[in-house]
Amino acid sequence: MTLPYADAAPTVRATLRAAPQDFRVVEELGFSADGAGEHVFVQVEKIGANTGWVAEQLARFCGVNISQVSFAGLKDRHAVTEQTFSVQLPGKASPDFSSLKIDGVRVLSSARNSRKLNRGALSGNRFEITLREVLGDRAAFDARIAAIAQSAVPNYFGEQRFGHEHGNLEQARALFLNPRKRVARPLESIYLSAARSEIFNRVLAARVTDGSWNTLLDGDVAMLDGTHSVFGPEDLTAELLERARVFDIHPTGPLWGVGALRTTLAVESIEKACAEELSDLANGLAARGLKQERRSLRLRVANLSASWLAVDVVRVDFALPAGCYATTVIRELALTDPPRA
Repeated sequence: MTLPYADAAPTVRATLRAAPQDFRVVEELGFSADGAGEHVFVQVEKIGANTGWVAEQLARFCGVNISQVSFAGLKDRHAVTEQTFSVQLPGKASPDFSSLKIDGVRVLSSARNSRKLNRGALSGNRFEITLREVLGDRAAFDARIAAIAQSAVPNYFGEQRFGHEHGNLEQARALFLNPRKRVARPLESIYLSAARSEIFNRVLAARVTDGSWNTLLDGDVAMLDGTHSVFGPEDLTAELLERARVFDIHPTGPLWGVGALRTTLAVESIEKACAEELSDLANGLAARGLKQERRSLRLRVANLSASWLAVDVVRVDFALPAGCYATTVIRELALTDPPRA
């Protein structure tokens, strides 16, 4: 479906990803290696290389099984990204990572740590995204930057969650139709996440359409800002509405699974209606035993700014929490085209 915008559609059009250097991502773990232990944290800069492939090359270089290499999150292949991998080397000295030769990969640092780097163990990411061939009202673009910096954007899952031409969703549907089909665990996780994301996006789109995504409704489950901690539903008091207005708490949507929804009243009705529209996905997720979880409906964009590098080139800088998508922010700023062949 076409996802609605928080406000009117952008009046600016631009080219996104004219080159990998136009999409820069810096992973922020929120902690440093402790300097001792059987794991080595290896921070790299990569261009045109996907995360899984780099992990395989690191395993080969270190002479270990791929299961001994881990990372906090997947990073875009068509970008310049900085991220950290951990390699388990029990009883082994660290190799000379400066001699590592992987196309498109440069080692920035390495340090020992007592524990491996687990999936999701990051605080967020910083982005520098350059839009080229910008057409439209620069003043309107700058005004939208200022407005979003003071407010939020709908916290949609980005297109990359669903795969090329939504292939991950189709794989999820095939998996639900044939539950005995054997799929590698990492792929299964990707397909199930795509199914959950589609239901969440459908709920959020309904709340954007009715104008309620940026506040609390009767029956909402709220999330504390900066955490995954939720509470409610509670009586919709002036105090709760004020906390939502100042972004201390946020309305949430469902990450679908087995069991009853926690929401009630109007919010429960919206979520059930959206799940019914996608009943094959909702039923399949429940059958797999995933638990009902919640995700914030809105996304605050930290340190958002724009720098005009030329009359038709603008760089947008910002930071996002883990699990949120830069393309979700960019879609609210400009209608984007792929680079010309």
